[in-house]
Amino acid sequence: MSLVNLIITLALLIAAAYFWAHSRSLALAKPLGGIRHLHSLPLYYGLRGAIWCGLPALVVLCLWLMFDDPVVQSLVLAGLPADAVPAGPAERSLFLSTVVNVASGALPAADQPAAVVAAAERYNALRGTGQLLVAVITLGVAISGLLWGVRRMSPQLRARQEVERVFRWALLACASIAIFATLGIVVSVLFESLRFFEAVPLTDFLFGLEWSPQTAIRADQVGSSGAFGAVPLFMGTLLISAIALLVAVPVGLMSAIYLGEYAGSRLRNIAKPALEILAGVPTVVYGFFAALSVAPFIRDLGASLGLSVSSESALAAGLVMGVMIIPFVSSLADDVITAVPRSLRDGSLALGATRSETVKKVIIPAALPGIVGGVLLAASRAIGETMIVVMAAGMAAKLTLNPLEAVTTVTVQIVTLLVGDQEFDSPKTLAAFALGLMLFLITLLLNVIALYIVKKYRELYD
Repeated sequence: MSLVNLIITLALLIAAAYFWAHSRSLALAKPLGGIRHLHSLPLYYGLRGAIWCGLPALVVLCLWLMFDDPVVQSLVLAGLPADAVPAGPAERSLFLSTVVNVASGALPAADQPAAVVAAAERYNALRGTGQLLVAVITLGVAISGLLWGVRRMSPQLRARQEVERVFRWALLACASIAIFATLGIVVSVLFESLRFFEAVPLTDFLFGLEWSPQTAIRADQVGSSGAFGAVPLFMGTLLISAIALLVAVPVGLMSAIYLGEYAGSRLRNIAKPALEILAGVPTVVYGFFAALSVAPFIRDLGASLGLSVSSESALAAGLVMGVMIIPFVSSLADDVITAVPRSLRDGSLALGATRSETVKKVIIPAALPGIVGGVLLAASRAIGETMIVVMAAGMAAKLTLNPLEAVTTVTVQIVTLLVGDQEFDSPKTLAAFALGLMLFLITLLLNVIALYIVKKYRELYD
């Protein structure tokens, strides 16, 4: 039985278990005078039956999916003749890849050695046996769990507590997956970054003014041994992000104030969705707009004013990026402004304050935690943007604060370092992980600052 058919059969069995347990609970309640004599509602009895039927079977199925390929591959290698066993790990991996491709039909068997063809046939036989075995075991466990769950049903059974306990553990597992995924990302990036810092000193990376990870042809070039000073990348990231925030924060905040305090309901129902459409536009579209419209306009405008403007500039990328992140500021700020209690507005107006004074002295301070959260989200979005920078700001790592020149960012360099076939044992490739670690630390610092501000003002206005 294929995996898809097994999952469909198991889903149907779980549904049947729910209805059977539900009907069984009603049958138990009927002689007693109704469901009010049951400890739990029939819904919980049905869910309990479905859980007993599906949960153990799903555990078995997940374990099989995790260990099926390694076990089959090890059995295939164990069945090879002594003279056909690959010598090293690389040869073993290549051999198994060839066997899998021959077994799936991606490679013709006629062009392969006899040992590979025999291994492919054994691979298909083991996979077929494994699928049949797991189908029998999974369905057997599901039926056994169903029968056990229905057999233990009684009017005094605490079905609701059992179901809620399972859901509580499921929620805990989901939360743990998110936490452990974050820890896994941090540990993997940190491990690779430490390998990079074994080859390149941390001080050279943090304070170096030259970024040239490529190996040069001549020994007298700057990048002959690799120059990994990340200061130009940090400056380019901060420059473009600062321009974007200078555009997005005032426009987004003023838009939120107008929509929340001044606009009528009809205009608000039209303007807010239209503004949030900007968040759904793909970044590559913004990149095209920046490269084909904004950058030439800024270059021509600068030429008319006698300024030297690069065809790819930080100003063009920052302006378009600012337009892109306006909804992040506007939407969150609008939500927190409208959530401010009406009593604060009425009290301020009753004391003689104007509407603008109420906004400045009451609404904005009360909504400041949410506004800071929106600005933080916009800043994180700007720091992590790649496509607009590639298309509008270029890839030149220059140490400059001039927004009219071409610069690059950390994320662009990470993409550049990891494009194509790379060896993950050279400083050039490992530098991408060090840059990723720096981005993580910067984002963590922004979160700490935002939490401090939120905590401070919540104590004042709660």
